[in-house]
Amino acid sequence: MTSTTGNNSTAKARWSEFLIEALIRVLGFSTIGFVVLIFLFLLNQGLPFFFQVPPKNLLGTRWYPTFDLFGTLPLLLGSLLVTATAIAIALPLGLATAVFVREVAPNWAREILKPMIEVLAGIPSVVLGFFGMTLLAPLVRTTLNVPTGLTAFTGALILAYMALPTMISVAEDALDAVPKSYRDAGLAMGATHWQVIWRVVVPAARSGIVMAVMLGMGRAIGETMAVMMVTGNAARMPLSLDSLFRPARTMTATIAAEMGEVAQGSIHFQALFGIGVILFVLTFLINLAAAGPMFQKRRRGGLR
Repeated sequence: MTSTTGNNSTAKARWSEFLIEALIRVLGFSTIGFVVLIFLFLLNQGLPFFFQVPPKNLLGTRWYPTFDLFGTLPLLLGSLLVTATAIAIALPLGLATAVFVREVAPNWAREILKPMIEVLAGIPSVVLGFFGMTLLAPLVRTTLNVPTGLTAFTGALILAYMALPTMISVAEDALDAVPKSYRDAGLAMGATHWQVIWRVVVPAARSGIVMAVMLGMGRAIGETMAVMMVTGNAARMPLSLDSLFRPARTMTATIAAEMGEVAQGSIHFQALFGIGVILFVLTFLINLAAAGPMFQKRRRGGLR
């Protein structure tokens, strides 16, 4: 009787384990499937645009869909300008904050700072956009003496703030993954605490820091509402020296601003989905580049 009860319990445990594993496997594959379906939907709606519009028009410098001018270069360069400036601002701040939280701050301060940094990521983008319009844009206009505060630089400041929580969290985890023996070895050789941080710990966590930068870039380039509210939405080529302090337009802002006003199935409608395809591919490549160093690190660890 005891043996039969034990066999039944073992069989139930095996079935429960099998069902849980199957559920996890289905959920994992469904996530990949959703991404593939979204990409196929974008291709279905946006791919005809690339065949109907001549390459010269597609790579033009003017975006005026009303006059059949679908130059995507101003939108692409505007997105790259705002994103690159945001990363240039956020990188030193994010790295310095991650180093402080992991290497300098006492334990009690670390327990307070880490949740506060993660809470910053939950602030809605429209709230940050409203903050940028009402407070940051007038400050940029008066401080830099520019005609309008709704500029690419203003958008970059907002995006830098939005990318910081992701960059800090990932970089702090990368620093935390550095073995304690590295720090002990540096101190034993006579290095100071700061020398150990900047010459031992940070270089050892370089792959994770690069991943943090790439993930922050992916977060910034895909942002919509905050950028649309503070960049001025002028589809112009940002090629002059003062382009950073003039209005610009990003791909995400173009889709959000114009999608509600176009006729479904029109060439303008397909053009917006075509921009979505370009944005999807860029974001995918950025995330793939972010995952590359981690895969290489795991592969090297496996070879050892």
